[in-house]
Amino acid sequence: MINSSSGPGLLFPKGGWENDETVQEAAVREAIEEAGVRGELMDLVGYYQFKSKTHQDELNPEGICRAAMFALFVKEELESWPEQSTRNRTWLTVQEATGRCRHAWMSEALVEGFSKWHAEKMIGAG
Repeated sequence: MINSSSGPGLLFPKGGWENDETVQEAAVREAIEEAGVRGELMDLVGYYQFKSKTHQDELNPEGICRAAMFALFVKEELESWPEQSTRNRTWLTVQEATGRCRHAWMSEALVEGFSKWHAEKMIGAG
């Protein structure tokens, strides 16, 4: 997880995607830019809605956004990355991370999304 540049709590790397990339490519890019990690994108864990003040406008007055969450098998921690001057990465267990998420939807993604995915795909396959 990474620190939030706008307040307390931790976040998952996230962001929009460019016109010339897929949502999967955007997830990989954001992990590199914000957290300084590279790896193998495993599976879609789920979709989660949240509100964003920066996306409020006349067409979307509530600023409703939809995040696609993916499991990433990290294979490399970069020594330097684009946002390292404003972002610190922190490695936590799922239980630790759940209590430190800045947003409730991220805690939900960990508990309802990632933990279930991990139990089915990783533990169940072992």
